[in-house]
Amino acid sequence: MNEATDIVAGPNLLEQYGCGPIRFSGHQDALYERHLLFDDITDPVDAGAREQFEAAARSVRDVLSQRWVQTERVYDRENPKRIYYLSMEFLIGRSLSNNVTNLLLDPFVQRAAQQRNLDWLGLLEQEPDAGLGNGGLGRLAACFLDSMATMRLPAMGYGLRYEYGMFKQSIEDGWQRERPDHWLRRRDPWEVLRPHETVEIKLSCSFEMHGGNLQAVAGRPSTLIGVPFDRPVIAYGGKTINTLRLWGAATHDYFDFQEFSSGDFVGALVGTLAAHTLTRVLYPDDSTELGQALRFVQEYFLVACSLADLVRRFRRDNADWGKLSDKVAIQLNDTHPTLAVPELMRILLDDAHLGWDEAWSITQRTLAYTNHTLLPEALEKWPLNYFQRMLPRHLEIIFAINRRFLDDVRRRYPGDDQRVARVSLIEEGPEEKVRMANLAIVGSHSTNGVAAIHSELLRMMTVRDLAEIFPGRFNNKTNGVTPRRWLLLSNPGLARTITEAIGNGWTTDLGQLSKLRPLENDKAFRDAVRGAKREAKSRFAGWLKSTSGQTIDPDTIFDCQIKRIHEYKRQLLNALRIIVLYSRLRENPDLDMPPRTFFFAGKAAPAYHLAKLIIKFINNLAGTVDGDPVTRGRLKVVFLPDYNVSLAERLIPAADVSNQISTAGYEASGTSNMKFMMNGALTLGTRDGATIEMAQEAGEENFFLFGLTAQQVSDSGSWYNPRWHYDNEPETRAALDLISSDYFSRYEPGIFAPIHDALLAHGDHYMHLADLKSYLDADQGLCKLYADGDGWARKAILNIAGSGEFSSDRTISQYAAEIWNAKPCPIP
Repeated sequence: MNEATDIVAGPNLLEQYGCGPIRFSGHQDALYERHLLFDDITDPVDAGAREQFEAAARSVRDVLSQRWVQTERVYDRENPKRIYYLSMEFLIGRSLSNNVTNLLLDPFVQRAAQQRNLDWLGLLEQEPDAGLGNGGLGRLAACFLDSMATMRLPAMGYGLRYEYGMFKQSIEDGWQRERPDHWLRRRDPWEVLRPHETVEIKLSCSFEMHGGNLQAVAGRPSTLIGVPFDRPVIAYGGKTINTLRLWGAATHDYFDFQEFSSGDFVGALVGTLAAHTLTRVLYPDDSTELGQALRFVQEYFLVACSLADLVRRFRRDNADWGKLSDKVAIQLNDTHPTLAVPELMRILLDDAHLGWDEAWSITQRTLAYTNHTLLPEALEKWPLNYFQRMLPRHLEIIFAINRRFLDDVRRRYPGDDQRVARVSLIEEGPEEKVRMANLAIVGSHSTNGVAAIHSELLRMMTVRDLAEIFPGRFNNKTNGVTPRRWLLLSNPGLARTITEAIGNGWTTDLGQLSKLRPLENDKAFRDAVRGAKREAKSRFAGWLKSTSGQTIDPDTIFDCQIKRIHEYKRQLLNALRIIVLYSRLRENPDLDMPPRTFFFAGKAAPAYHLAKLIIKFINNLAGTVDGDPVTRGRLKVVFLPDYNVSLAERLIPAADVSNQISTAGYEASGTSNMKFMMNGALTLGTRDGATIEMAQEAGEENFFLFGLTAQQVSDSGSWYNPRWHYDNEPETRAALDLISSDYFSRYEPGIFAPIHDALLAHGDHYMHLADLKSYLDADQGLCKLYADGDGWARKAILNIAGSGEFSSDRTISQYAAEIWNAKPCPIP
């Protein structure tokens, strides 16, 4: 499915996209110059960096526009089965450099930059990271869209057009501070408004202002307008241009003149305020009921807009509702879009007037569900009163699904009332709730986990009863990442080294990296890989110096843990390791220990106070280590604020060590682990998520694995006592005593007591102390290997060679064949 081979590089490349012969730049009638003149009314000589970025981006969009139209035209003509990927997050990062790479336009862009004397790298910095996602869930969705386009699958992503994204993170006095991420403050040159394809979404409530807050008023129906904004998703090679459709919320022209005239100026616009609030932020603060209710409406708005849109498209070419599942595959990315189950049933029952059995069969055959977590708090449950106020018809449908389902369960398991209670779609209690994961499983034909261990634990523990009832529905699809973004674009030095060794076929067939295995014995290739790593480290050090003023030494080990801050991801375990290493050097300054720079990056949810305290602790630890003359130059801790895709693209190629140290059995898969591996970092990690499969591919001898297994964690939960490790492991005790003695908080006494209590007094739920000694032992083996440059390079090469299995292309090919039954639709 390699489209790139069909495109001839050279001066005629633009003609391959149906928009030539044209000039990209260098002439008054060229794309770049015309956009500066006619869009910004700016003389190209006087254009600022932002105007230059917008003109460059719009020029690239001009190149792809006719292919984009042609793609949709072919899909309409061929009427293939289409894939619709529903996700609350799409962490796409910046688009210009990625789109230039996938369109194979690098030579043209570089030539244009030279002709205009443009600072190309500075121009790229003008584009903000799109605030459409937070972590691995959203980044996976972005990788999947890239792979679906490259593999010529007729697919579309559906999400929400968040105005502010999550938040921009800064660090003040060690604390995380949040401020709005207004990424759409300036116009986005990639998005295309489609005002003629809006959809109406009806709610059974309306909204009023009370005490400065929007309140739902039951019994007064209202209508929201879903406004589609489209972004191109470009296949590598540029022939297929799929679409990511993001929904903005609006209302019919709403203005209550009577309220305005009476002096209630805000109330006069309350309908508009309600709509705009809906897609204002990525994750409302769910520590409040208002935030939870807003999240609920967001999820329904995504589902209702997307289903209305795809059903409208289906009905253009298909009169028979019974063929919906033959022409449409809807993938639910986690529980967030699960309202698709009752919404599709509502459409089939109320709009199409089908009978229940036929509607239910179509719904199950059309929908598929991906589970991304084993954490109980992440398996959404929505209060019944939300449905009663806003979606009463959907609640009727859910009750009817549940009644029929539980009748079947009782017939299969007579007298097993506890099983019936566990699998019910409704959780009984003081506040009745709808179990969204149960609804997704019952209402779809496929439930997949995202790593082998995750899928097994999902079946055997999290939803065991449902897996026993529907054994054929459960399957595994181990995650993957796109090599175009995470190797070809992010790490040009290593990409060039690989291509010179085995050719460029790996960009669309990552399994070809296995050809690198014999080259571990080739000294010239080892030297080239080491040179590419040194180049990436120097580039990152230079960027960090220029943007933050911080100085780091590229000759130290770059030891990285970058992911959202959560107790189960165990940034605190990493910090304890650093404390022990710091103490060892303090006790013996002559100790043979390679110099190291420890990088942390990640955001904590605004209401997650312990996670925010962990960030504060890491920053205080950094200040202590950096301020101690004994360890200065040998150990350095750096917390990189505002972690996003662009930062990851810079740091991951430079990393020597990847810490994947979650408590075994808690991480569903992970994808940063795959990116590090692909870029030649060695993994220091637990046997959790996809790290297990990565070690199998590269060989466990080329990983530094440690700690309890998922089974051991589960078995020891009832009797585990962290106090034992404190009493019997001197280095563990010394590290905790430093924390409790305010060694890292001399001017803020007692501030880290909650951390000390979480590890000792409150049972150390995520078993940091149980794994600390094993972690330190593995770390020692890693340091010993690093002293052998050739030995380290051999393992790095074997990791790169083993990463071919973790391309999102492989994952998507499995989804297409085993879940969606979807075929490629080539665009001529």
